[in-house]
Formats: sequence, C-alpha cells, structure tokens
Amino acid sequence: MSRLQTIALLVIALLAALPTTAAAEGFRSVGDELATAEDTLFDFAADLRLRSELLFNFDLDRGITPSGDLFFPLPVADPTSQVLTHNDMRFRTDLTLFAPTGGIALKTRIDVLDNLVLGSTPKGPAVGTSTQLAPVDAFRVKRVWGEVLTPIGLLAAGRMGNDWGLGMLANGGNCADGDSGDAADRIAFLTPLFGHIWAVAYDFSATGKGTMRPNRSRAVDLEPTDDVTTLNFAFLKWDDEAATTRSRRADRMSFNYGAYVSYRWQQNDIRETADSTSLLRPEDVLRRDYGALASDLWVRLLLPKFRMELEAAYLWGSIDQVSLIPGVEMTKGITTNAYGLALETDIGDPDGAWLGGLDLGLASGDDAPGFGANPDKATRRAELGDMDGAQAYPPDDMTADNFVFHSDYRVDRILFHELIGTVTDAFYLRGHVRWHALELGPTTLTVSLATIASFAMEPNSAPGQEQPLGVELDPTVEITTTDGFGAALEYAVLFPLAGLDNVLLHYEAQPAHLLRARLSFAY
Repeated sequence: MSRLQTIALLVIALLAALPTTAAAEGFRSVGDELATAEDTLFDFAADLRLRSELLFNFDLDRGITPSGDLFFPLPVADPTSQVLTHNDMRFRTDLTLFAPTGGIALKTRIDVLDNLVLGSTPKGPAVGTSTQLAPVDAFRVKRVWGEVLTPIGLLAAGRMGNDWGLGMLANGGNCADGDSGDAADRIAFLTPLFGHIWAVAYDFSATGKGTMRPNRSRAVDLEPTDDVTTLNFAFLKWDDEAATTRSRRADRMSFNYGAYVSYRWQQNDIRETADSTSLLRPEDVLRRDYGALASDLWVRLLLPKFRMELEAAYLWGSIDQVSLIPGVEMTKGITTNAYGLALETDIGDPDGAWLGGLDLGLASGDDAPGFGANPDKATRRAELGDMDGAQAYPPDDMTADNFVFHSDYRVDRILFHELIGTVTDAFYLRGHVRWHALELGPTTLTVSLATIASFAMEPNSAPGQEQPLGVELDPTVEITTTDGFGAALEYAVLFPLAGLDNVLLHYEAQPAHLLRARLSFAY
C-alpha cells in the first residue's frame, strides 16, 4: 500500500531534461551547447540563496484532527503565541566540462549547505558558541552525467536532472524557492527528426536489496526481479528563448508542444521483515506484479502580448499483490486512475510595465478521508476530519485516485505549499498581476500580487468535509539587478473557509500569515 502512494501515484515519465546551459532543464536546443563549445573548456553557474521566515497561526486555531494531529507545529513554550521562525541558506553550483576536441560534455550539480538552517551547527554549548561547525553532509552531489554528440543524435547517461512542461509532474527544482528537484539514473538518446526532438530513455528507478562482493569494494544486486524499471518515450517541438523573442518582436506567433508516455514495472519484492540480506531465502521473494503508465501533454502558445501554457497528465497504476507478508495474500489488488491539469496565462508585454493573467489547476481526488499528499502518513488509516492519511486501505478500500502535483510547482505560499504539502484532490483559480514600478540603471523594482481560491475535489478529503478550502493573497516586492543580485519581501495571508473547519470540535479555522525575506546572489 505504501508503495502505491510513493510510486504508483507519483510515477512520472522522467524523460531526459538535457540542459543547454549548466543550470537549464528540459528539451531546449539539445546538442547546441556541445556544437558551440569549441572555444571553452568549461561552463560554470552558481547561486547563493538566503531566506528568513515568520509564520503565524499555521495551525489555523482550529484544534486537533480526529487522529490527534495539528495542521502545523506550535511553539513549545507558549503554544498560544502562534509564532514560528525559520532561516536557511543554499549554495548551488552547476559545472560543465567540455572535451577539447568537442562533442563530449561532463556535467554535475553540487549543492553546498543545502537548505541548512542558520545557527543549527554551533560548536560547544549554544550560549557560548563562537563558530558554526561544517555539517557532515555539507556537500550534496545531486547530479553527474555525461553527454556525447553522435552523427544521429545525442546520447546521455548518468544521474541527470529532469523537468517537463510546467513542472506539474516532473520538476527540476530550479525556481527561486525550489527545495527538491527531480533526478533520474538514466540512459537516454535524443535525435532531431521532422522538426521535432524524439527521445527514448531507460531509467534505473529503484534497485532492490543488494550485498557487498567478497572484495568489499563493490555491491551486487541480490535479486534482479525486485528492481523497479521505467521505459520512457517522448517527442517535442521547442523554440528557445532567443527564437521566441524574435517571433514576438516581429509580431509572430510561436507554438510549441510535446508529449511523453512512460511505463514502470516491478515483478517481485522482498518481504517486509527481511532486514538482513545475508539471511534472505527464496521464500522471502514475493510476487508483486506492479505496473504503472504515465502520459503527459504540454502545449505553449506565445503571441506578442499573450502567453498560454497547458500541461495535462494521466496516471494509471496497479499492484496485483499488496501484501508483503509470507503466507498472507490479498485476493484483489490496488489500482490508481488519476489525472491532473495546470493552465497558466499572461496578458501584456513581458518587457512592459504591466503583466497579468489567470491560472487554474485541477488534481483528481479520492473519496477516502484526507488529501493523501504526505507519504509518511500513507499507511495510516485516516478518519473523517483528518488532513492526511492513506487513500487506499486494504481490504476495505482498494483504489487510490488522487493526483499529486510536484511539490516544487508553486501555486501559493501557505495552504498547498505548507499545510497540505502540494496540490492534490483539489482545484484552484489563481489571478496574478505584476508591475515593474521602477527601473533605475541595472536595477528593477517589481510589485506583484496573486490571489488564489482553492477547493477540494472530494468533500470527504477536506478536514471540514466541505469543498471550499480558502482564499489566499500573496503580495511581493522584489528588487533585481542585471548583475545577478536579488532581494524580495513576500507576504501571504490565508483566509480559511468551511473545508478547513473543525467539525468535531465546532471550531472555525482562523487566518494564517507568512512573512518571508529572500536574498539571492547569482553568477
């Protein structure tokens, strides 16, 4: 059951996102970087991000759920104060090395002090510390892969980044507030044909239990049939930023699109209680028969003063044998049928003073209580009024049909991002407007506002057992410079509606507030 939540519902096609610059993602002019790299041996990009947050009343003053949980933690000493704070940083580096003869590139992404909480590693007693110690995991190698340009296409292999369309399902985590980002252990081949990019990729999605070889220097996969494997196919018509800019300035339309289909499977698995690989026996290998199909369509229309971008996805999955307990078999498997859609629009000159638009999104729901967004609670049976819990719970409930957006696809700042965790079992409308208030030399002052109205797809999923969840206002003031510096002050207020009330205790949910400051230094 937990595998369905973490694999079947979140299965994504992971089709290769091969960069055109060290920090870029997606099918963007694949191979151009290699073809024009004769005059340089490396390309380097880096950015430093620091964030400071103040969170007020994120539990909404609505009491605990039937399972005894709060929507969000409270201060320990004085829970009534409702104020929490957080400060963190991250230094991201992307490096590309080119072979002197051209045609080959080695790429890597290393995050330093990734989301490190400021002040979290003091030396000695906290009151007497004079320095901060380096954490054990100060350097996190996120991606390392190679690319080679052949006469018939581009071959890539290794652990590489992954992004598709709007990032609703597969997201590289490259936005200013991205906290995760997808990576895949993959072998991929891409080739241009008939004005499109065509791709096929083989992913090592999950390797089961292994053991060390006698020389203790390398491991070996102990049971090949418990591996999870994914095969992906995609095609894409893509105009890069330079091409779309030329089209816009010439009052011409730019129309791009793409689609992928992916199949993931697992034949067997190892019983849940098998902790030691040295004691595994044939009877510990149990039938699983897991399969999942993912498909995704992306469309983008660009006009001189209009942008429309759409991503729609459908996921099907099944696990014939849910039980991993020897001798205990389920007579019926778990299935998933889930769909999601995200639409973004911009109206106005992207280089002008004003820009606005209306976005919307939809993620299919499941009639089980809770939203099913948190994998840590995917095995817990939810009660009516809970925020999260298992969407499938054998033998009574054998379906899990809630679609889950990628957590780095940001719609708001409080409800979906912090309280629920992501968009799932819900739909939303998001109006937004942006104003370039001042341009002074290399510096631009921008003011923006987004308003989000959110609703549950299934009333039983919402804690208040009503569809209306809330209305959120997200204003921002931001300063950016052409040399890579940025500073932003962000605010958010969530006005909860009946779907977040506490029906059992007869408490109405109260507004929550967020204040965030962010500094960024990019190179």
